[in-house]
Amino acid sequence: MGGKCPSRKVKKRRYSHKTARRSKFLVKGDDMVYDELKKPDSEKKSLPLDEDLPGMGQYYCLHCDRYFANVTIRDDHFKSKRHKKRVKQMSGPAPHTQLDADLAAGMGMPDNGPKLMSLSI
Repeated sequence: MGGKCPSRKVKKRRYSHKTARRSKFLVKGDDMVYDELKKPDSEKKSLPLDEDLPGMGQYYCLHCDRYFANVTIRDDHFKSKRHKKRVKQMSGPAPHTQLDADLAAGMGMPDNGPKLMSLSI
């Protein structure tokens, strides 16, 4: 007795192909992408050839930190909802940094209030 339903035609998927896809390449954090976008154009360099990346590393989306196999796939990505949402997110205020996290956890500089500030004569 195998425990399989004889009338079942569709094989059940146990492993999602979408979860492991992004782990192939090192993904930058939002704050690193934001800093890269804020650099002046003179500091941005051309992309070097890299055989390990799709499209030899020449077709890259800076906002999403993704490489593409060719120009048409990259241009289709530029039209996608996901890319437009990411551009809007990166053009707004800076994403949270480690300093923000420390301050929220109460690990930042102590705020002693105006009392101690006025005592320094």
